[in-house]
Amino acid sequence: MTARPSTQDVQDAGRWRALTLLALAVVCCMSPWFSAAAVLPQLRALWGWSSAQGASLTLAVQLGFVAGAVLSAFGGLPDRFPHRRLMLLGGVLAGAANLGLLAARPELTLVLRALTGAALALVYPVSLKAMSGWFVRGRGLALGVIIGALTLGSALPHLVNGLNRGGAGGLDWRAVIVTTSLLAALGGMLAALVPAGPHRFPAVVFRPAGALRALSGRKLRLTTLGYLGHMWELYACWAWFAAFFAGVLTRAGDTIPLRGAALATFAVVGVGALGCVAGGLLADRLGRARLTRAAMLLSGGCALSLALVSGWQRAGGPVWPVLAVSLVWGASIIADSAQFSALTSEVADPRYVGTALTLQLALGFTLTALSIALVPVVAAHWGWSVVFLLLAPGPLLGAWAMGRLQQR
Repeated sequence: MTARPSTQDVQDAGRWRALTLLALAVVCCMSPWFSAAAVLPQLRALWGWSSAQGASLTLAVQLGFVAGAVLSAFGGLPDRFPHRRLMLLGGVLAGAANLGLLAARPELTLVLRALTGAALALVYPVSLKAMSGWFVRGRGLALGVIIGALTLGSALPHLVNGLNRGGAGGLDWRAVIVTTSLLAALGGMLAALVPAGPHRFPAVVFRPAGALRALSGRKLRLTTLGYLGHMWELYACWAWFAAFFAGVLTRAGDTIPLRGAALATFAVVGVGALGCVAGGLLADRLGRARLTRAAMLLSGGCALSLALVSGWQRAGGPVWPVLAVSLVWGASIIADSAQFSALTSEVADPRYVGTALTLQLALGFTLTALSIALVPVVAAHWGWSVVFLLLAPGPLLGAWAMGRLQQR
């Protein structure tokens, strides 16, 4: 007779199915995040916008996400409602707001981008909590896969834009917007198929005082400081790497720099998915604080190295060292991200894990708005080498905070 599978075997099979399906959902849902940034040269040419106006499209998504995350936290949504309902709503709303760019007047695009970010606040933090309910053992790897899915979703618009074989601007920007909008809605529907895990956190009525206590512990404060250092460089890199590398290719004589920059950006951002999985595996074995510290030291070192190699390339050096260092930067810059969420899920009050994750994310994304806004100003006045010098202190400060946490 064939032995019946044990309860543990069934749970193990169920959690890997849930992880696979939820990761696919996150890849699809997060694709609108950088949809406008991926086609920014086309939009600027169409609307006659300046670089500052173009930057506002990305800033609107970041700040919209912050507003959505704060409203979600202070409404207790991650702790009160099933993740399937929230992620379905978030994916569909993000797709609809993104699709609205096709018909909107330029002055309304910022509102639509902010709505896109707010809708995705019902996807990203909620997916982390949902997967924590499936994994206790191996949680670092599981959350690493989810953040890797977010990374791939963020990179997808650059891939779509770079696949055109002709024309300097890549694909028609409308195709990028339509594709990412449909993917977002599909992702919400996929997320609705993932049941709650056996280790899910209890749903509670939201209490503001409890939410504030969620971030008041010493360990959680250090974790949040490390997360802020990580976020200082992450989204500035993702938002502006295409513009940086287009300049690199232009100086190298590339006749279609925007297409090459789009494909390079997909590679640099997309390789972060591998970094997330590797980071999760190492964190479960070596410890989360140790992994996050090592990843930030590496990414901060890459930022400093890019300040040197980009200056060398500007003086007539080759392109390949810039791309090589950038790929290492792309893998290391996100490898630690999931581990901050895992740490928070482990040290926060279990009644307020969803709220703590959402508030922490809101703080981090608020900081990204500052670094994203500073990059084009610094690049225009002092060059990209100074930009990388500006970004490096964030991960180095974060590494110090995680070293302190490791001692505890």
